[in-house]
Amino acid sequence: MTGHDRLCRLTFIVLLMLCCRSMHAWTPTCGLEPGPLMPGPQANAAEVSELQERLQALGYFSGVADGIFDQALELAVRRFQRDQGLIADGIVSDATWLALAGDSVPAIRSSTAKPEGTMHLVIDTRNLKLTLFVDGQPFKSYPIAVGRQKDWYWTPVGEWKIVNKGVNWGSGFGTRWMGLNVPWGTYGIHGTNKPYSIGTRASAGCIRMFNHDVEELYSWLPLGTKVIIVGDTPPINFGRTISLGSSGKDVVAVQSRLQELGFPVGGADGRWGPNSEAAARSLQKLYGLPADGTVYTDIYYILGLK
Repeated sequence: MTGHDRLCRLTFIVLLMLCCRSMHAWTPTCGLEPGPLMPGPQANAAEVSELQERLQALGYFSGVADGIFDQALELAVRRFQRDQGLIADGIVSDATWLALAGDSVPAIRSSTAKPEGTMHLVIDTRNLKLTLFVDGQPFKSYPIAVGRQKDWYWTPVGEWKIVNKGVNWGSGFGTRWMGLNVPWGTYGIHGTNKPYSIGTRASAGCIRMFNHDVEELYSWLPLGTKVIIVGDTPPINFGRTISLGSSGKDVVAVQSRLQELGFPVGGADGRWGPNSEAAARSLQKLYGLPADGTVYTDIYYILGLK
Protein backbone atom coordinates (compact mmCIF):
# COMPACT_ATOMS: atom_id res chain seq x y z
CA MET A 1 0.00 0.00 0.00
CA THR A 2 1.47 3.36 -1.06
CA GLY A 3 1.64 6.43 1.15
CA HIS A 4 -1.13 7.99 -0.92
CA ASP A 5 -3.35 4.92 -0.43
CA ARG A 6 -2.76 4.98 3.32
CA LEU A 7 -3.69 8.67 3.44
CA CYS A 8 -6.89 8.05 1.47
CA ARG A 9 -7.83 5.16 3.73
CA LEU A 10 -7.15 7.18 6.88
CA THR A 11 -9.21 10.08 5.52
CA PHE A 12 -12.10 7.70 4.79
CA ILE A 13 -11.99 6.27 8.32
CA VAL A 14 -11.94 9.74 9.90
CA LEU A 15 -14.88 10.87 7.76
CA LEU A 16 -16.80 7.72 8.67
CA MET A 17 -16.18 8.33 12.38
CA LEU A 18 -17.34 11.93 12.08
CA CYS A 19 -20.46 10.79 10.24
CA CYS A 20 -21.27 8.21 12.92
CA ARG A 21 -20.69 10.79 15.63
CA SER A 22 -23.04 13.20 13.86
CA MET A 23 -25.70 10.49 13.58
CA HIS A 24 -25.31 9.70 17.25
CA ALA A 25 -25.80 13.36 18.11
CA TRP A 26 -29.18 13.20 16.40
CA THR A 27 -30.26 10.02 18.18
CA PRO A 28 -33.78 10.66 19.47
CA THR A 29 -34.24 10.71 23.23
CA CYS A 30 -36.90 11.91 25.61
CA GLY A 31 -35.61 15.37 24.83
CA LEU A 32 -35.16 16.53 28.42
CA GLU A 33 -31.97 18.18 29.58
CA PRO A 34 -30.70 18.21 33.17
CA GLY A 35 -30.86 21.51 34.99
CA PRO A 36 -32.83 24.71 34.37
CA LEU A 37 -34.05 25.75 30.93
CA MET A 38 -32.14 28.90 30.02
CA PRO A 39 -32.56 31.48 27.24
CA GLY A 40 -30.41 31.12 24.17
CA PRO A 41 -29.90 28.93 21.08
CA GLN A 42 -28.63 26.02 23.18
CA ALA A 43 -32.02 25.51 24.88
CA ASN A 44 -33.74 22.17 24.19
CA ALA A 45 -36.29 22.80 21.43
CA ALA A 46 -38.85 20.27 22.69
CA GLU A 47 -38.90 21.76 26.18
CA VAL A 48 -38.98 25.30 24.83
CA SER A 49 -42.00 24.45 22.66
CA GLU A 50 -43.81 23.14 25.72
CA LEU A 51 -42.91 26.25 27.67
CA GLN A 52 -44.24 28.46 24.86
CA GLU A 53 -47.48 26.50 24.65
CA ARG A 54 -48.02 26.63 28.40
CA LEU A 55 -47.39 30.37 28.56
CA GLN A 56 -49.76 30.82 25.62
CA ALA A 57 -52.46 28.94 27.51
CA LEU A 58 -51.89 31.17 30.54
CA GLY A 59 -51.97 34.35 28.47
CA TYR A 60 -48.32 35.36 28.82
CA PHE A 61 -46.98 34.57 25.37
CA SER A 62 -48.51 35.38 21.99
CA GLY A 63 -45.71 34.28 19.68
CA VAL A 64 -45.28 31.08 17.68
CA ALA A 65 -44.35 27.88 19.53
CA ASP A 66 -41.21 27.39 17.43
CA GLY A 67 -38.91 25.92 20.09
CA ILE A 68 -36.63 28.99 20.15
CA PHE A 69 -35.87 30.58 23.52
CA ASP A 70 -35.50 34.15 22.26
CA GLN A 71 -35.86 37.53 23.97
CA ALA A 72 -39.64 37.65 23.56
CA LEU A 73 -40.03 34.34 25.35
CA GLU A 74 -37.59 35.38 28.06
CA LEU A 75 -39.66 38.51 28.74
CA ALA A 76 -42.82 36.38 28.93
CA VAL A 77 -41.12 34.09 31.46
CA ARG A 78 -40.03 37.08 33.53
CA ARG A 79 -43.58 38.49 33.57
CA PHE A 80 -44.95 35.16 34.69
CA GLN A 81 -42.30 34.78 37.39
CA ARG A 82 -42.96 38.30 38.67
CA ASP A 83 -46.71 37.60 38.93
CA GLN A 84 -45.99 34.38 40.83
CA GLY A 85 -43.68 36.06 43.33
CA LEU A 86 -40.63 34.26 41.95
CA ILE A 87 -37.22 35.67 41.08
CA ALA A 88 -37.83 37.18 37.65
CA ASP A 89 -34.60 36.01 35.99
CA GLY A 90 -36.08 34.40 32.85
CA ILE A 91 -34.56 31.03 33.79
CA VAL A 92 -37.06 28.17 34.02
CA SER A 93 -36.04 26.13 37.05
CA ASP A 94 -38.06 23.66 39.15
CA ALA A 95 -39.89 26.46 40.97
CA THR A 96 -41.05 28.00 37.70
CA TRP A 97 -42.16 24.65 36.24
CA LEU A 98 -44.12 24.00 39.45
CA ALA A 99 -45.81 27.39 39.19
CA LEU A 100 -46.61 26.74 35.52
CA ALA A 101 -48.33 23.51 36.55
CA GLY A 102 -50.67 25.52 38.76
CA ASP A 103 -53.76 23.55 39.73
CA SER A 104 -53.44 21.03 36.87
CA VAL A 105 -52.36 18.23 39.23
CA PRO A 106 -55.40 15.98 39.76
CA ALA A 107 -56.45 14.65 43.10
CA ILE A 108 -54.53 11.49 43.93
CA ARG A 109 -56.73 8.45 43.43
CA SER A 110 -56.80 5.72 46.01
CA SER A 111 -54.05 3.20 45.46
CA THR A 112 -54.80 -0.26 44.15
CA ALA A 113 -53.54 -3.47 45.72
CA LYS A 114 -50.68 -5.02 43.79
CA PRO A 115 -52.05 -7.51 41.25
CA GLU A 116 -50.90 -11.11 41.19
CA GLY A 117 -50.00 -12.74 37.90
CA THR A 118 -48.02 -12.08 34.73
CA MET A 119 -48.13 -8.40 33.83
CA HIS A 120 -47.57 -6.49 30.61
CA LEU A 121 -48.41 -2.99 29.36
CA VAL A 122 -50.21 -1.83 26.23
CA ILE A 123 -49.71 1.83 25.33
CA ASP A 124 -52.12 3.29 22.77
CA THR A 125 -50.66 6.48 21.29
CA ARG A 126 -53.91 7.28 19.48
CA ASN A 127 -56.13 7.14 22.56
CA LEU A 128 -53.41 8.43 24.91
CA LYS A 129 -53.92 5.55 27.31
CA LEU A 130 -51.68 3.05 29.08
CA THR A 131 -53.32 -0.20 30.19
CA LEU A 132 -51.88 -2.76 32.57
CA PHE A 133 -52.79 -6.35 31.68
CA VAL A 134 -52.58 -9.15 34.23
CA ASP A 135 -52.62 -12.73 32.92
CA GLY A 136 -53.84 -11.37 29.59
CA GLN A 137 -56.77 -9.40 31.02
CA PRO A 138 -56.99 -5.58 31.35
CA PHE A 139 -56.51 -4.59 34.99
CA LYS A 140 -56.14 -0.81 35.14
CA SER A 141 -55.76 2.10 32.70
CA TYR A 142 -53.99 5.43 33.06
CA PRO A 143 -53.97 8.69 31.05
CA ILE A 144 -50.64 9.55 29.45
CA ALA A 145 -48.82 12.03 27.23
CA VAL A 146 -46.92 10.76 24.19
CA GLY A 147 -44.66 12.10 21.44
CA ARG A 148 -45.57 15.18 19.44
CA GLN A 149 -45.57 13.16 16.19
CA LYS A 150 -43.38 15.54 14.24
CA ASP A 151 -39.69 15.60 13.37
CA TRP A 152 -37.96 13.11 15.72
CA TYR A 153 -40.68 13.33 18.37
CA TRP A 154 -42.58 10.08 17.85
CA THR A 155 -43.29 7.51 20.53
CA PRO A 156 -41.72 4.26 19.27
CA VAL A 157 -44.32 1.72 18.15
CA GLY A 158 -43.19 -1.86 18.78
CA GLU A 159 -42.78 -4.55 21.41
CA TRP A 160 -40.26 -3.60 24.09
CA LYS A 161 -39.14 -4.53 27.59
CA ILE A 162 -38.43 -2.50 30.70
CA VAL A 163 -34.65 -2.74 31.04
CA ASN A 164 -33.85 -0.17 33.73
CA LYS A 165 -35.61 1.70 36.52
CA GLY A 166 -34.74 4.78 38.52
CA VAL A 167 -36.03 7.17 41.17
CA ASN A 168 -35.90 10.97 40.83
CA TRP A 169 -33.75 11.20 37.70
CA GLY A 170 -34.54 14.90 37.46
CA SER A 171 -37.66 17.02 37.71
CA GLY A 172 -38.40 16.70 33.99
CA PHE A 173 -38.77 12.93 34.46
CA GLY A 174 -40.92 13.24 37.56
CA THR A 175 -40.44 10.85 40.43
CA ARG A 176 -39.95 7.57 38.53
CA TRP A 177 -38.31 6.31 35.33
CA MET A 178 -38.70 2.96 33.55
CA GLY A 179 -36.45 2.68 30.50
CA LEU A 180 -37.29 0.67 27.37
CA ASN A 181 -34.92 -1.31 25.13
CA VAL A 182 -35.63 0.68 21.96
CA PRO A 183 -32.54 0.23 19.74
CA TRP A 184 -32.48 3.68 18.10
CA GLY A 185 -32.79 6.03 21.08
CA THR A 186 -33.46 6.57 24.78
CA TYR A 187 -37.14 6.22 25.60
CA GLY A 188 -39.03 5.39 28.76
CA ILE A 189 -42.15 5.64 30.88
CA HIS A 190 -41.77 8.37 33.49
CA GLY A 191 -43.47 10.98 35.62
CA THR A 192 -43.48 14.69 34.86
CA ASN A 193 -43.26 18.19 36.24
CA LYS A 194 -45.75 19.23 33.53
CA PRO A 195 -48.98 17.51 34.62
CA TYR A 196 -51.01 19.76 32.30
CA SER A 197 -49.46 17.85 29.38
CA ILE A 198 -51.10 14.54 30.32
CA GLY A 199 -53.76 13.67 27.77
CA THR A 200 -51.89 15.40 24.92
CA ARG A 201 -49.13 14.77 22.39
CA ALA A 202 -46.43 16.79 24.06
CA SER A 203 -43.27 14.78 24.68
CA ALA A 204 -40.18 14.13 22.58
CA GLY A 205 -41.14 10.46 22.35
CA CYS A 206 -41.31 9.19 25.92
CA ILE A 207 -44.50 8.21 27.74
CA ARG A 208 -45.41 10.61 30.53
CA MET A 209 -47.68 9.83 33.46
CA PHE A 210 -48.90 11.65 36.53
CA ASN A 211 -46.30 11.07 39.22
CA HIS A 212 -48.67 9.17 41.53
CA ASP A 213 -49.65 6.87 38.64
CA VAL A 214 -46.11 6.04 37.57
CA GLU A 215 -45.14 5.46 41.20
CA GLU A 216 -47.87 2.84 41.48
CA LEU A 217 -46.76 1.03 38.31
CA TYR A 218 -43.09 1.33 39.26
CA SER A 219 -43.74 -0.58 42.47
CA TRP A 220 -45.47 -3.40 40.60
CA LEU A 221 -43.48 -3.95 37.39
CA PRO A 222 -40.25 -5.97 37.42
CA LEU A 223 -37.42 -5.56 34.95
CA GLY A 224 -38.20 -7.49 31.79
CA THR A 225 -41.89 -6.53 31.75
CA LYS A 226 -43.23 -6.50 28.17
CA VAL A 227 -44.42 -3.12 26.87
CA ILE A 228 -46.43 -3.10 23.63
CA ILE A 229 -46.81 0.32 22.00
CA VAL A 230 -49.42 0.68 19.24
CA GLY A 231 -50.49 3.62 17.12
CA ASP A 232 -49.22 5.86 14.36
CA THR A 233 -45.67 5.73 13.04
CA PRO A 234 -43.54 8.31 11.25
CA PRO A 235 -42.87 7.98 7.51
CA ILE A 236 -40.43 5.11 7.00
CA ASN A 237 -38.08 4.61 4.06
CA PHE A 238 -38.19 0.96 3.01
CA GLY A 239 -35.11 0.89 0.84
CA ARG A 240 -32.20 -0.84 2.52
CA THR A 241 -31.51 -4.56 2.74
CA ILE A 242 -32.32 -5.84 6.22
CA SER A 243 -30.13 -8.68 7.42
CA LEU A 244 -28.95 -10.30 10.63
CA GLY A 245 -27.97 -7.56 13.09
CA SER A 246 -30.02 -4.77 11.46
CA SER A 247 -32.16 -2.57 13.70
CA GLY A 248 -34.52 0.35 13.31
CA LYS A 249 -38.08 1.50 12.68
CA ASP A 250 -38.18 -0.29 9.32
CA VAL A 251 -37.31 -3.54 11.09
CA VAL A 252 -40.25 -3.05 13.49
CA ALA A 253 -42.61 -2.53 10.54
CA VAL A 254 -41.36 -5.65 8.73
CA GLN A 255 -41.58 -7.75 11.91
CA SER A 256 -45.12 -6.52 12.61
CA ARG A 257 -46.23 -7.33 9.06
CA LEU A 258 -44.68 -10.81 9.18
CA GLN A 259 -46.52 -11.51 12.43
CA GLU A 260 -49.82 -10.29 10.91
CA LEU A 261 -49.33 -12.75 8.05
CA GLY A 262 -48.69 -15.67 10.40
CA PHE A 263 -44.89 -15.78 10.36
CA PRO A 264 -43.85 -15.53 14.03
CA VAL A 265 -40.81 -13.38 14.75
CA GLY A 266 -40.93 -13.52 18.55
CA GLY A 267 -41.86 -9.86 18.95
CA ALA A 268 -41.51 -6.68 16.91
CA ASP A 269 -38.54 -5.35 18.84
CA GLY A 270 -36.72 -3.58 16.02
CA ARG A 271 -33.81 -6.07 16.00
CA TRP A 272 -33.35 -8.49 13.10
CA GLY A 273 -32.29 -11.65 14.90
CA PRO A 274 -32.53 -15.42 14.26
CA ASN A 275 -36.32 -15.56 14.78
CA SER A 276 -36.95 -12.74 12.30
CA GLU A 277 -34.54 -14.32 9.85
CA ALA A 278 -36.36 -17.66 10.12
CA ALA A 279 -39.72 -15.96 9.54
CA ALA A 280 -38.36 -14.24 6.42
CA ARG A 281 -37.00 -17.57 5.13
CA SER A 282 -40.44 -19.14 5.51
CA LEU A 283 -42.00 -16.28 3.52
CA GLN A 284 -39.33 -16.55 0.83
CA LYS A 285 -39.85 -20.30 0.46
CA LEU A 286 -43.60 -19.74 0.12
CA TYR A 287 -42.98 -17.39 -2.82
CA GLY A 288 -40.21 -19.49 -4.37
CA LEU A 289 -37.46 -16.99 -3.60
CA PRO A 290 -33.93 -17.71 -2.36
CA ALA A 291 -34.39 -18.39 1.35
CA ASP A 292 -31.59 -16.29 2.83
CA GLY A 293 -33.62 -14.54 5.56
CA THR A 294 -32.92 -11.02 4.30
CA VAL A 295 -35.44 -8.34 3.38
CA TYR A 296 -35.07 -6.40 0.14
CA THR A 297 -37.27 -4.69 -2.44
CA ASP A 298 -39.23 -7.80 -3.51
CA ILE A 299 -39.98 -8.71 0.11
CA TYR A 300 -41.13 -5.15 0.89
CA TYR A 301 -43.59 -5.42 -2.01
CA ILE A 302 -44.82 -8.86 -0.89
CA LEU A 303 -45.42 -7.48 2.58
CA GLY A 304 -47.30 -4.49 1.18
CA LEU A 305 -44.81 -1.99 2.58
CA LYS A 306 -43.86 -0.51 -0.81
